[in-house]
Amino acid sequence: MRIVAYYIFLPNILKLIFKYKTMKNILIIGAGGQIGSELTRNLRDVYGDNHVVCSDLRPLKGQDYERGPIERIDSTQVMQIATAVKKYNIDTIYNLAAILSATAELNPMLGWNVGIGSLVNCLEVARLFNCAVFTPSSIGAFGPSTPHDNTPQDTIQRPNTIYGVTKVTGELLSDYYFTRFGVDTRSVRFPGLISHLTLPGGGTTDYAVEIYYAAVKGEKFVCPLKKGTFMDMMYMPDAQKAMIDIMEADPSKLVHRNSFNVTAMSFDPEIIYNAIKKHYPNFEMVYEPEPIKQAIADSWPNKMDDSCARNEWGWKPQYDLDRMTEDMILNLKKKLL
Repeated sequence: MRIVAYYIFLPNILKLIFKYKTMKNILIIGAGGQIGSELTRNLRDVYGDNHVVCSDLRPLKGQDYERGPIERIDSTQVMQIATAVKKYNIDTIYNLAAILSATAELNPMLGWNVGIGSLVNCLEVARLFNCAVFTPSSIGAFGPSTPHDNTPQDTIQRPNTIYGVTKVTGELLSDYYFTRFGVDTRSVRFPGLISHLTLPGGGTTDYAVEIYYAAVKGEKFVCPLKKGTFMDMMYMPDAQKAMIDIMEADPSKLVHRNSFNVTAMSFDPEIIYNAIKKHYPNFEMVYEPEPIKQAIADSWPNKMDDSCARNEWGWKPQYDLDRMTEDMILNLKKKLL
């Protein structure tokens, strides 16, 4: 009777075990950054601590990192990546190495060398060791000549920042390695990402994180962008979900690969300011636009059309502005007060 019952329930047991197809061995390049710090925890929750190797050029310290393997990897050194892939039998690489938009404009060659050098190294290692590769793209891949409202999945991409140039190049290289060598490359074009866990890292959309810190601390916020500057945004839990979901998507349903528009909300500084004022009625904000950040923001879309991601692999965000604001404030109070 026990044997019969075992085989009756075996299909459901296997479905539970293989909810994410197979137990992957994953290497995160750039695990110390804004995205990677949270991705480390989330991937280990899904696939198991010892199946996710986190790496960065800088030392990685903290409970989430110490749950599993840690490697020091300079992503511009291909042999360091190859050595880790071979050592841990890696089959999936999340390549997060990049210099963010505003910072990259101050040192364009550094932005290029890190953004493209790291990607080429990951693609070459993936080609040799048969790995899948995820590399995030960005709204920065678009430019002033791109349609700014309901920006299509397939449209003109002529960015005027080095960050944007690296992202377009990355999309093309990833597609090339898929069509030429069969490397399973996948990507999403992230909007601005908002997180309560990691401090901003020099991006144009960072004001949408900094404004929450100012509100919770009781400080006046100096906005570096003009009123009416709309950009797509996303709460970090949705971004984490998107990265895992696209890598688990059925490849036979993917018409596109590199890279899918994804978004959750679009707002200008005044809209997010008013959302926060619902919780802090005395909160103050003044405008002092920074020329570099304003020029970059003006070249990016107001709102992207992400229907291809929704149709091809079921993308659907869980957070809107009000829900995100409540969660940000709740967590920042715990963190700061």
